[in-house]
Amino acid sequence: MLNESEASVIELFACTIDPSFLRMTENKSPLYARSGERGDKRSDVGVSRYSCFAFLPILAQTLPLMKKYFFILLMISGINAFGQDFKTQIADYRKGYMDDFLKDPRSPLKKDDLQFLRFYDADSTYHVTAQASVLVNAQAFIMPVFSGTGSEYVPYAVLKFTLKGKPLELTVFKSTRLSKIPGYTDYLFLPFIDDTNGTTTYGGGRYIDLRTGDFKDGSVVIDFNKAYNPYCAFSSGYSCPKPPDGNRLALTVEAGEKLFGKEVKH
Repeated sequence: MLNESEASVIELFACTIDPSFLRMTENKSPLYARSGERGDKRSDVGVSRYSCFAFLPILAQTLPLMKKYFFILLMISGINAFGQDFKTQIADYRKGYMDDFLKDPRSPLKKDDLQFLRFYDADSTYHVTAQASVLVNAQAFIMPVFSGTGSEYVPYAVLKFTLKGKPLELTVFKSTRLSKIPGYTDYLFLPFIDDTNGTTTYGGGRYIDLRTGDFKDGSVVIDFNKAYNPYCAFSSGYSCPKPPDGNRLALTVEAGEKLFGKEVKH
């Protein structure tokens, strides 16, 4: 249990990091009470900031406690900042993803269709680091598709990681056709299936894009928040690779793109 001095130090630091802290604690805060504003319903940032700095002399009396809790508060502040930054990164990625539909002449979606794209909320627990074993002299094969002729791929690396406490494994592939096109020579393809398919996500699985440059020191980051649907999820007439059986994950991956929110005619 914290005594009043300890509580004051934590509140003062929290207040200087975010002045709205005093508004949240109100009369429960010993620091707030000493600020002379008990019962005062003013809650603008200026008042809170003044309250923070008006009682800086408290710090001189509680310097040892400051050292004890300073890094704890910095850690909490850092975690909050990371969460906000991560959500912003995913929001920017998804905006680019939607913009690409309007740039691709073969796109199954028009501008009015973009409102029906659905996604899980950004979740950093689905941003995982995998140990990568790059394969040497792997044999090319034809990856089956849902409709039409399959394409040739070469297994590039085996990725081992932990998600939701479970050890998992996926294989990432390289397209022999794309590898010959300038701008796509380092393109990698990670198709997968999980237990959300056919319920909240497209039944044919989802894809994640990687690049060979993403592999560093034997590891690579897999961000399932960037999982997206193949064009077959939106319309017929496309040749979409089927994720290999070895890339089936025995758990729900509640991240990335969901089922399209508009009826699809096949």
